[in-house]
Amino acid sequence: MRSHEAGALHGQAGSRGPAWLREPDDTNELVRHLWSDHVERREDGELAVAGVGATELAAEFGTPLYVVDEDDLRGRARAFREAFAGWDVYYAAKAFLSTAIARWITEEGLRMDVCTGGELAVALRAGVPPENLGLHGNNKSISEIRRSLEAGVGRIIVDSLLEVERVATVAAELGVTARVMVRVTAGVEAHTHEYIATAHEDQKFGLSITEGDAFEAVRQVLERPSLELLGLHSHIGSQIFDTAGFEVAAHRVLALHARICADLGYVAPELDLGGGYGIAYTTQDDPSTPQQLADGMREIVERECRGLGVAVPRLSVEPGRAISGPSTFTLYEVGTTKEVALDGGAMRRYVAVDGGMSDNMRTALYDADYSCTLASRASTATPVLSRVVGKHCESGDIVVKDEFMPSDVAPGDLIAVPGTGAYCRSLASNYNHVPRPAVVAVKDGAARLIVRRETEDDLLRLDVG
Repeated sequence: MRSHEAGALHGQAGSRGPAWLREPDDTNELVRHLWSDHVERREDGELAVAGVGATELAAEFGTPLYVVDEDDLRGRARAFREAFAGWDVYYAAKAFLSTAIARWITEEGLRMDVCTGGELAVALRAGVPPENLGLHGNNKSISEIRRSLEAGVGRIIVDSLLEVERVATVAAELGVTARVMVRVTAGVEAHTHEYIATAHEDQKFGLSITEGDAFEAVRQVLERPSLELLGLHSHIGSQIFDTAGFEVAAHRVLALHARICADLGYVAPELDLGGGYGIAYTTQDDPSTPQQLADGMREIVERECRGLGVAVPRLSVEPGRAISGPSTFTLYEVGTTKEVALDGGAMRRYVAVDGGMSDNMRTALYDADYSCTLASRASTATPVLSRVVGKHCESGDIVVKDEFMPSDVAPGDLIAVPGTGAYCRSLASNYNHVPRPAVVAVKDGAARLIVRRETEDDLLRLDVG
């Protein structure tokens, strides 16, 4: 049992922070691989992205603010498309979705995976071709299934035996054929946080290979005249840095694929190995490139298929975080600071900003680590162990657990937190009735609003009482 509502986020790092955190020689120096391609420091020390300075962004759009490097995001999408040439690359919209993002992804040649009616609505509004969409989720409503089939989505990933029947019934009512994949659990637990490892048996997603549920789902799909089986779908977790977990999953999923061929006489044309590719949040992270992932996964699938004596199916993957995550940083304004005594006489400085867990839930939810930097100016002050916290009435309202920041950080300064393009705006809330931040895209020296800031009027408009 946790003894404190903030749990492991409090006091776990010791007096000098976690073992991987090193005191920098220069707090102004950017750790290059944590930032998008077009982020730099100007000569005066101000952080800038694609030619637009942090102070200019804050003055025009306010803070907190999600700042997207458009060319960086587009470049990461292209890198996956090119590395996985011959495969279908679906952007996992749950990472971050807006009309503009959906258009960029489509223009760069990617398909898109959505998992709710709301995500589907955004994709269709953005003009994503319906045939390039896949509908995911473990509890799709009848209305979501109907809307997807009416729109003509390219595939629906069924997640239970009940969903097989549900999709078949709706498709029959509409007089259409639903193209489906069966999501399977391969019994592989990715080397990641317990709450985002999604392929071990005891969890809500998919149908078990080892218990026979996946094979039974395939059999039932093949019996339904309103369904067309595309193949199997597997996803082993998130924030994964290499292909080792995929190797075990591919072995088990392709063995099921071969059994379907042998026992049911059906050669499924496709196989989806999911996503979950990690990014660098701090200096301890060393993710693989799209090309390294593609080369490793291609070799794994081809080897397994040779061993099973089956043809290689058409393959697909679903990167989300790896495309949107590194392309974005969050800009905050400092409100207050205070010093807190730690064990052994050391001190930690608490730096409170004008956002927090309402715009970045990942630290509280996953015990996630982030980095940060002073964004509005340079500093020659001594680095001090700091913790960036939010303005919410929760002890666990922490944005950056541990980072060395200049000792002269003060109210009015701007702080930038990199790697916030995935699962930050998507998980954002109105806790304490704080309006959610705006999102701006920056490209070629110009910034434009792509998601406006919520206002108190927006919050009150929903309150009909």
